[in-house]
Amino acid sequence: MTVEFADQWGIHPQQFWMRGRRPERPVRFDSEIGMWCVYGHREVMTVLSDPATFSSNIGRTAPKENLFASGNLTQMDPPRHNRVRKLIGRAFTASAVEGLAPRIEALTKELLDQVVGRDRMELVNDLAYPLPVIVIAEMLGVPADDRRLFKQWVDTLLGNTEKVSLTEDEGERQALLSEALEQSKKLLNYLAEHAEDRRKRPREDLLTRLVTSEVDGARLQPEELVNFAYILLLAGHITTTMLLGNTVVCLDANPAAAAKILADPAMWPGAMEESLRLFSPFASLNRITSAEVELAGERIPADTMVMVWLGAANRDPRVFPDPDAFLPDRNPNPHLGFGWGNHFCPGAGLARLEGRIALRLLYERFPRLRTDPDAPPEFNRSPNTTGIRALPLLLTD
Repeated sequence: MTVEFADQWGIHPQQFWMRGRRPERPVRFDSEIGMWCVYGHREVMTVLSDPATFSSNIGRTAPKENLFASGNLTQMDPPRHNRVRKLIGRAFTASAVEGLAPRIEALTKELLDQVVGRDRMELVNDLAYPLPVIVIAEMLGVPADDRRLFKQWVDTLLGNTEKVSLTEDEGERQALLSEALEQSKKLLNYLAEHAEDRRKRPREDLLTRLVTSEVDGARLQPEELVNFAYILLLAGHITTTMLLGNTVVCLDANPAAAAKILADPAMWPGAMEESLRLFSPFASLNRITSAEVELAGERIPADTMVMVWLGAANRDPRVFPDPDAFLPDRNPNPHLGFGWGNHFCPGAGLARLEGRIALRLLYERFPRLRTDPDAPPEFNRSPNTTGIRALPLLLTD
């Protein structure tokens, strides 16, 4: 990817590995954002495999800004993390996920039916966003018709994420955080109402399971439960939305590879894995050190925030030959697009299934689709995510 190409798409400057540049060292302190950064594939795996040293409980350094940590699976460490995660385990087993295939296929066809007869579509609004939102909403048991509300809340949260850093003006930072918190509260209140309804009227859905299950001999507290559902709803659709858009962009930019994939549907899984590597949906994660530690020859003090760059690790030339190329038959492909270790994305199987079905049906219905040269793709501006937020497509020659 050239610098001009990255600039045209609005790639955030911190994602320099997408601009044809390599990290100088696998681990270094970035004074711009005030954090230690881990870029190397081997070093990222070390961090994510050692929760005792690199804790996910980052909220302990900023309790006033971490109002939603209780029940937040992404900020839990073992052993409680493992026990809470089991609450959703049955919903994401291989057999349970595969059982959703007929519903995912039906939803995809319904969404694509609404595009038939048009000469263009906007992939995110027409397919990549509504499909996973409907699926995860149905699993939780909340109305999928409320997806416009979800999108409004999520767009504001992601929009503010790209503007906030540890070194910005404090007044501006607090204003951005306040706006993001306000959107979060709306979604949390919404989920709290549905959770209360499940206490009175249980159903066969994931939200009822969260309400009625116990961890360590006790039910989840209302705040824990709602925050847990909040993370599931957000993470349950954002990854798939970005995966779909990113894969279409990869195919459009690589017509020879696209032709091979369209001629052989068995290549779809490999194409998606390579898309996850090249454009990692969640490009970074945060950890905090519990003790002083040495990593790649650098001494990182205790109680220090560390930013783990999955996107850079997935382009580490020590692991991935020709790392900036889209190679759908790359083998092996040990990418970290879904994370690693005890925080490996529990919905990875669902995202892969949704992607495989949606992409196959999209290209079967519109085999000549291509990006609009007059309306280039728009990427999220956040440094923490790599994903399409708008992708106009032409459907006919």
